[in-house]
Amino acid sequence: MNIWPGNPYPLGATYDGGGTNFALFSEVAERVELCLFDDDGVETRIDLPEREALVWHGYLPRVVPGQRYGYRVHGPYDPAAGLRCNPAKLLLDPYAKAIEGHNEWNNALYSYNFGDPGSLNTADSAPYAMRSVVINPFFDWANDRPLRIPFHQTVIYEAHVKGMTARHPGIPEDVRGTYSGLAHPVMIKYLQGLGVTAVELMPVHQFVHDSGLIERGLSNYWGYNTIGFFAPHNDYASFGGRGGQVQEFRSMVKALHAAGIEVILDVVYNHTAEGNHLGPTLSFRGIDNPAYYRLVDGDKQYYYDTTGTGNSLNVRHHESLRLIMDSLRYWVTDMHVDGFRFDLASALAREFHEVNRLAAFFDLVNQDPIVSQVKLIAEPWDVGDGGYQVGGFPPLWTEWNGKYRDTVRDFWRGEPASLGEFASRFTGSSDLYEIDGRRPIASINFVTAHDGFTLNDLVSYNEKHNEANGEENRDGESHNRSWNGGVEGPTEDSEVTALRERQKRNFLATLLLSQGVPMISHGDELSRTQRGNNNVYAHDSELSWIDWADARHHDVLTLFTARLTRLRAEHPIFRRRRFFTGDPVGDAKVPDIAWLRRDGEPMTGEDWTARSGMTMTVFLNGHGIPERDELGEPISDDCFLVLFNPLAEPVTFTVPPRAYGRTWETVLHTGDPLLLARKRVTKAGGRLDVPPHTMLMLRCRY
Repeated sequence: MNIWPGNPYPLGATYDGGGTNFALFSEVAERVELCLFDDDGVETRIDLPEREALVWHGYLPRVVPGQRYGYRVHGPYDPAAGLRCNPAKLLLDPYAKAIEGHNEWNNALYSYNFGDPGSLNTADSAPYAMRSVVINPFFDWANDRPLRIPFHQTVIYEAHVKGMTARHPGIPEDVRGTYSGLAHPVMIKYLQGLGVTAVELMPVHQFVHDSGLIERGLSNYWGYNTIGFFAPHNDYASFGGRGGQVQEFRSMVKALHAAGIEVILDVVYNHTAEGNHLGPTLSFRGIDNPAYYRLVDGDKQYYYDTTGTGNSLNVRHHESLRLIMDSLRYWVTDMHVDGFRFDLASALAREFHEVNRLAAFFDLVNQDPIVSQVKLIAEPWDVGDGGYQVGGFPPLWTEWNGKYRDTVRDFWRGEPASLGEFASRFTGSSDLYEIDGRRPIASINFVTAHDGFTLNDLVSYNEKHNEANGEENRDGESHNRSWNGGVEGPTEDSEVTALRERQKRNFLATLLLSQGVPMISHGDELSRTQRGNNNVYAHDSELSWIDWADARHHDVLTLFTARLTRLRAEHPIFRRRRFFTGDPVGDAKVPDIAWLRRDGEPMTGEDWTARSGMTMTVFLNGHGIPERDELGEPISDDCFLVLFNPLAEPVTFTVPPRAYGRTWETVLHTGDPLLLARKRVTKAGGRLDVPPHTMLMLRCRY
């Protein structure tokens, strides 16, 4: 087959309408073979003729989309020196835009013989390996444009592509659990009705199902095991795996955008699926091991690991940084996504050992004219020393606020805690973000996420129940800050059931009325349960999927959640762009926020530490919003009182004096979610009986 010189850029396989350019970086390679596979699996090997700027490249006319390919890299194999080239191993293109198939776990995928880690395995891995696929880069986006919904108007819904739709009766069976299923009109209508503005998709980069899980009859359901940073995961495609997944993903984004919903990707750039020094040779390891991975100083056969997965990507190396930045730009420019949530983001800040907010990765993102303009969300921790960095990321970044989760959980289960911390979490966590000029939107607030209990299980179990994982219940978080209401697991006790439903509403109301950016975990509004399992990473089954048939029994909670998102959208007081100051505003000289005791008087220093201080009223002054709207006009809103009673006994609250407002109307009651009782109007100085474990919100009428 005649090969032309081609070009070193862009990396990957690039079809131009007449043929395909192939380009692969490797500093350590001595020779690179491009391997093409026909429909029968017959392999044709072609030497890439050119090496320029450490990139091996060549152009093949008449090679079109759908072509399967891989690489064989010839070079030194010296694990002690960190070099692991082995031409017997078929390697995925790190820049592959689509990947076909799955690994068939066999010793041939490894560069050593089982039982002898020091040996060299020369068995051909091609019969067992995944294949890269040349894609069609062209797509009719029509009028699709970035929605650019401001963060302060954003409500995030963390979702799993398959788990969302695998059991939905309104979606055709052949597209359930796929990108097309998520884009189905039934799902889009549901998301719109719920009031979410963005779906944050759990990993959709091509990932690998670990051999250990396969042997136990499980799979990598969550997907935090990436092997292809440019390729949509092929299991979620109904169009087929030879590039169809790319067009299907784009169609999903286009449909969600047309419905006013942004798409955020949960991305895993901290490690790859190749694992530790005993892992398989699938791609990066065999192409240029020291460029792509952090190796242990002084003993380069081992991998530096701050992720708990066996390896960490080498963010000190220019090529790893280029890979990450090229991938991010590709998903924005070619796939039209609206932002990213970075898994274990602290690992990306480790240029040496410590987490460094001035690391090269953050500089590159900050300077990039494309990536810097989308939503950037950090999971601000990893498993290494000093990895917990909530509040430690630079401006431009928002963060999953783990302290918000922990504080709100403790508050509603009645744990003695610092009321000052709860006040800070409810008002945007100024103690974490104001010092470096960030605003409330830096805090991505959540009570539950994929990792841990669902909301239903948070109020139903004191202990994790992960026996189905086959790890003797040792996996998963043991300190969940959960409370079962008196009975572990499902119960027919009506009082316990009523308490649990009220607690769910308390959590959702707190979340959606807090300053910052709320994130709902998929199915929480439907009382999705994992039967006490807080780590379903390996369960691609009904244990982890949403049970839409059962959801109809929880429509009150769903309607309550939608009502909360409407309240948030209609009232800018719940989504301020600046922190409260506590300073007087307006002619009445009432502060923009006030924390009051149950008797309606301002809280004192002692009240913040007393047990009785757990019951309190928050006054939110709608006339004290300092921002202006898009046209430069002042923003004004109603005033609200939020009454909190997390205690096990009823409490009588006194509405504050007339200076705060003359008459107040109940607009939210977690004990009466649909406000079936007549909306109560209370005058200044009046009294309200608030039941145990209940939250009320009143709106000032005049």
